[in-house]
Amino acid sequence: MSNFKNRVFGCVMVKALNASYNADFSQQPRRLPNGTVYATDKVLKYSIRNYFKQALGERVFYFSSHNKDFQPRNLDETYAYHFDAKTAKDKKKVLENLFTCLDVRLFGGTYASKNANLSIHGSCQITPALNRFPEQMIYSEQIMSPFRNSSKSDSMQTTLGTQSRLQEGHYVHHFSLNPKNIESFKEQLPNLQLLSQEDVRKLKEALRRGVTYYDSASKIGCENELMIWLELKEGEQMVLPSFVELIEMTEDKVLDLSALSRILQRPDVLAATEKLEIYTNIPKESIKGLMEHAQLLAL
Repeated sequence: MSNFKNRVFGCVMVKALNASYNADFSQQPRRLPNGTVYATDKVLKYSIRNYFKQALGERVFYFSSHNKDFQPRNLDETYAYHFDAKTAKDKKKVLENLFTCLDVRLFGGTYASKNANLSIHGSCQITPALNRFPEQMIYSEQIMSPFRNSSKSDSMQTTLGTQSRLQEGHYVHHFSLNPKNIESFKEQLPNLQLLSQEDVRKLKEALRRGVTYYDSASKIGCENELMIWLELKEGEQMVLPSFVELIEMTEDKVLDLSALSRILQRPDVLAATEKLEIYTNIPKESIKGLMEHAQLLAL
């Protein structure tokens, strides 16, 4: 299986209609101090890990699991669940085992146990997302539980709750991929599994479909809308800015890529580009500033 060696820049756009893509601990869609709705990188990584595990049958290490008593496993228990617990005292063996998990090869992670303390810089980095739709309309509604309140003062009353949703949002996450981030471990461990072409194929699939695939009561109404994949030629060291603020969804539901297009169609960027793929189900006539050299593909 050949290793993947090219650097990549891209973004994922997630549409939310009457939904809560990423709520805070008060169950409100997250807001920046200026009122802009945003989402953490963790919510997209969760959907990707879930897709790896549920749709592709991959072993995923940094994902919650439960023991026979339905309690969440701690770090040591999770390691023993996936691997031979006897190897947990061998730091090199722990690292080799962790690298057999696709999410570790991509996102890295911190492993801090009694016997091994490891910090792995993942090859794929994802930024928090901003809502690139002009309106930032959040509303709340009361919901009623079918069960009565167990407290003495309200023991004969049913329980009322509140849920909040974003009327419409188009969240954009930027991501980058640099396979060299994990190559440093290869010096000490020659047999270490690095990022492969097949790994990247699975990542692209999860970036395009993971949010839509994951259904929950709050995330129903959230779906993948766009994925841009700019792959540089092997050996190219060009750096590009975040795509987040270079993409907009207008009030008329037109995807505006004009600002991004001006950068990606510069002669120096074109010369460094291996391929540019745009995955979306948005009609071509509803996209402004589409790059001439881009390959338009369905999600």
